[in-house]
Amino acid sequence: MMGAVLVTGGAGYVGSHAVKALRESGLEVVVLDNLVAGHREAVAGVPLVEADIADTTVVRETIRRHRVTAVMHFAALLSVGESVKTPAIYYRNNVARTLALLDALVEESVERFIFSSTAAVYGNPEEVPIREEHPTQPINAYGETKLAIERALPHYALAYGLRFVCLRYFNAAGAHPSGAIGEDHRPEIHLIPRAIAATGGDSRLEIFGDDYPTQDGTCERDYVHVSDLADAHLLALKALDGGGGAPAYNLGNGRGYSVKDVIAAVERVTGRLVGHAVAPRRPGDPAVLRASSARARDGLGWTPRFEELDVIVRTAWEWHRDHPDGYEGHS
Repeated sequence: MMGAVLVTGGAGYVGSHAVKALRESGLEVVVLDNLVAGHREAVAGVPLVEADIADTTVVRETIRRHRVTAVMHFAALLSVGESVKTPAIYYRNNVARTLALLDALVEESVERFIFSSTAAVYGNPEEVPIREEHPTQPINAYGETKLAIERALPHYALAYGLRFVCLRYFNAAGAHPSGAIGEDHRPEIHLIPRAIAATGGDSRLEIFGDDYPTQDGTCERDYVHVSDLADAHLLALKALDGGGGAPAYNLGNGRGYSVKDVIAAVERVTGRLVGHAVAPRRPGDPAVLRASSARARDGLGWTPRFEELDVIVRTAWEWHRDHPDGYEGHS
């Protein structure tokens, strides 16, 4: 029997979109978030427990109080560059705290777990598009910490009966088409919102390297709309309820867009120029990341609704245009 779904990090960017999708599907939801990076306004009207995932007493009480039977786990640090500079923080947050969460789930007999993972587990791709069978050789601590949990989960499954799915995102982008929720990181680390911010004339977008072995010298990435990611989480939950599902699924559109492609798209959508300048490469950045999502499409029945780059950018632009200060002032 399906009870409530606990969404850790549910007040964050991807988590809040999953919360909205869960509620629109008629499922009961409770969010647990320490609000270090999340926003209370992003989950207005949803039960919110303000706590850390490593606080096992609170986690266990929340599970019992809300009759939680499944967990979607988004709570994590996610900056590649920061993870290279301060790996210890990433291991404590993304690995140690997640293991504490898993222990609480085992103690409370919660058997369904959907893990927010990343394409960073692959490292520098040996071939593109990248399939799930590709070797996992991360080149930054962020990818290593996500892979550490992916490697732990089969052991939890064998020993404790935990059923899990790992969803490996490529580049999450865009905002909910309703305009109700969007992306508000402090500081912002993702390319599309940073490019949008650079249309105002007050800042310039840094292009980290223009000497990569790509068509125009800038990094190429596979952008997947955040609402499409949310849809995949619901489908993964359905697969677990049916007793099926593969251990890991890539989530991407299968198209590679360079940094300069994104700048051009932002300029088309906004009608404004993106001020930019070339900066040195960042450590830990592969030249190209592009997904094969055939397994998710075939196995989960996942069909992205927002595949075109301009459409993704437009939803982001509309949210940032209507929320110039992010969630601040919109409570």
